Amino acid sequence: MDDIVFPLISEIACPDPIALMTNFSLENAIFLDSARKDNKLGRYSFVGISPFQVITCKNKMVTIGDKTFHADPFEILENELKRFQLLRLPDYPPFQGGVAGMLGYELGGYLEKLPQTKEDDLQFPEMILGFYDLVIAWDHLQEKSWIFSSGFPESSTDKRLQRAQERMAWAIDCIAHPIKESTTPVIIDEKIESTFSEKSYQEAVEKVIEYIRAGDIFEANISQRFSTRMPETLTPFMLYCKLRQKNPAPFAAFLQHKGWSVASASPERFLKLHDHHVEARPIKGTRPRFQDSEKDHASQQELIHSEKDWAENVMIVDLMRNDLSRVCLAHSINVPQLCKLESFATVHHLVSVVEGKLNKDNNTIDLLKATFPGGSITGAPKIRAMEIISEIEPKVRGPYCGSMGYIGFNGDMDLSITIRTYAISEQMITFQTGGAITVDSQALEEYEETLVKAHALRRTLLEP
Repeated sequence: MDDIVFPLISEIACPDPIALMTNFSLENAIFLDSARKDNKLGRYSFVGISPFQVITCKNKMVTIGDKTFHADPFEILENELKRFQLLRLPDYPPFQGGVAGMLGYELGGYLEKLPQTKEDDLQFPEMILGFYDLVIAWDHLQEKSWIFSSGFPESSTDKRLQRAQERMAWAIDCIAHPIKESTTPVIIDEKIESTFSEKSYQEAVEKVIEYIRAGDIFEANISQRFSTRMPETLTPFMLYCKLRQKNPAPFAAFLQHKGWSVASASPERFLKLHDHHVEARPIKGTRPRFQDSEKDHASQQELIHSEKDWAENVMIVDLMRNDLSRVCLAHSINVPQLCKLESFATVHHLVSVVEGKLNKDNNTIDLLKATFPGGSITGAPKIRAMEIISEIEPKVRGPYCGSMGYIGFNGDMDLSITIRTYAISEQMITFQTGGAITVDSQALEEYEETLVKAHALRRTLLEP
């Protein structure tokens, strides 16, 4: 058995990922979904099923299985990842087994001392990560799909082989016997409320501008949170399916765990790591899309030529370069793309790309700790901006502005920034949208930008 290579691989004629998800229990399943398919950013999708271990964290207490203890979640995650290692198999989708799930925004409080936000009404875990020995992967470019089965958590070769074969056979049997789920459209008829009124959001913007003029910061991202009740006839996964239809995105994701669900249609990559090469794709600068082609083109041109939006983007690029310099090789950090226009279903964005080469002495968790949470949704300087966010925003962010994605047992990583995202708890749906406030910000325009970003999320709730 010494010549066996893990994970085991089986190419399968697999249905569309959405159809496949109904074949398995959604509890602790992870769906990393390139719903907006393109050859560069939307090539792969992944489903992780029935993890052999789940780590959650809340208020400095880490839970693994039935054990809960006081610990640093990043340290625990790093130690657990060392126990499970896989070779990277080339020419296949990159996530071949590993850790996947959600890292909440408030995990930043484990890395820096930050003030407490006023209210944590949803009580979302700050971390939900499953350890997946069984992963189904799609390559949308090749139109192929595979099952990867590592045999973890078994350690001996013979036991790993037995488990890997049994798990793969079980998955293939589930795929062969699909379950039809109800797809009846459901419309939200409850009122959608916000943590800010138009007036109070504008007052928040003015307060940030005062901090900027006082020399505290250059920029801070302030968000408002919307909430509504979810009808009993609507499941979180049905809501996700509506969202991906209305607003397909390259870094979409769905996760469900013990009554909490996250349904994300994120356009933004936070971090990608492959063979020590690091890529970040910060977004700053937004304009609405229009069905009328002339109006849409005018909206593009307005964004492209906006000095304010360029300045916002460049500040975040500099912040990301600084964060990466803590763990990347000197002189390896570069910016191959600066403020390029990218268009999505409901908005245009300016997107930059920052790259670097990870030091050999640093690992995936070192990279994560050096950069989390992303600068595009905090501000610059980051720590002071986060302090101001805690002061001004009345409730914790939870999943919003954290990350979703995977850290592979083979060392690869790909994480999004969780914007354009629903957080669902106790039949309550919440979603947040924000914008970067600079010294040139106009309070009403900043408020209206949050509504533009919220359009796809509101439309998903209010339209069939």
